Amino acid sequence: MDDFPQFFPVGGKYSPVFYFQAPIVYFYSQFQHCNILLTKNEAIALFNSWGRQRIPFLFVIDYEMIAVRMYRLDHPAGNIPRFEFQHNKSGRVKKHLINNDFTFKKFPVPFHLYESAFVRVQQQIRAGNSYLTNLTFPTPVETNLSFTDIYNRSEAPYKLLVDGEFVCFSPESFVTITNGVIATFPMKGTIKASEMNAAETILSDPKEKAEHNTIVDLLRNDLSRVSREVTVKRFRYIDKICTHEGEMLQVSSEICGLLPPDYHTRLGDILFSMLPAGSITGAPKPLTLQLIRDVEGINRNYYTGICGVFDGNNLDSAVMIRYIEMHEGKMRFRSGGGITFMSHAENEYRELIDKVYVPIV
Repeated sequence: MDDFPQFFPVGGKYSPVFYFQAPIVYFYSQFQHCNILLTKNEAIALFNSWGRQRIPFLFVIDYEMIAVRMYRLDHPAGNIPRFEFQHNKSGRVKKHLINNDFTFKKFPVPFHLYESAFVRVQQQIRAGNSYLTNLTFPTPVETNLSFTDIYNRSEAPYKLLVDGEFVCFSPESFVTITNGVIATFPMKGTIKASEMNAAETILSDPKEKAEHNTIVDLLRNDLSRVSREVTVKRFRYIDKICTHEGEMLQVSSEICGLLPPDYHTRLGDILFSMLPAGSITGAPKPLTLQLIRDVEGINRNYYTGICGVFDGNNLDSAVMIRYIEMHEGKMRFRSGGGITFMSHAENEYRELIDKVYVPIV
């Protein structure tokens, strides 16, 4: 049994399979575009095993946690997505100096359809079933750029390209683990930098403040389940994002905790206990997740899932927002925002549209 391979290459004469010992576990699953797809429980077990062995790997976790992708980086096999994170880069290509007059047109959902979903969410909020719900919609887009062009030319802390499926250029960190310190960075609050007194406006807005406080409290509780000495290290700081339509400001916080010395043996348990990410769901989480399923009516798939890298010691990950996918042969952007009882449909609709951009300048 020691000669049994850890991974049979997809497309060979064998079925795709993961194998490891202590205990012996075999994972059989479907594959798509030469990628192994794992269920939540399979992924947790493999995270824990590879973490225990200090094996570096890339992971891509869908929102529903039914098609998790994991790729060893020490012995790559199959087609590994291109990625470029803050401290980890793979397959970087020098940006081509092409004409900046690229086309990018967006065709958002009509306001009356958005408003109908918005009203349903607020009805549930007023009924006490949620007090913050992240409502999202797809927006068809047309551009003369390919996914590869967008990936190569975008400037973002986290970039991921799954060729033929989606490209993500996320500004939002999810979880980092550095020398036993776990940190999460919820992002809530977006405004165009061109608005008068933009920073002061968003930091003083009661709705934005309440929304951000709710998510910080939710993520602080999530960290408390897996770590100790949890503290809010930075509260409501502002990052600037450059887009093809101008600069935007986004508000984030940083929450930290201390993990036990053997955290790498429980990477899967730690990470999946915090999913789906609080910043793209809402609170209270269980009831809000059901509300999102009922109102949105479609799977989010990899949109608002997470992606990241474990390098054998430390972990870096992002929430997959700012995301364009291929749907029925055409590109569509996914975006949204948090709804509270103080929200106004017109403002939330505008924010949804404003978030449809590419970070190319």
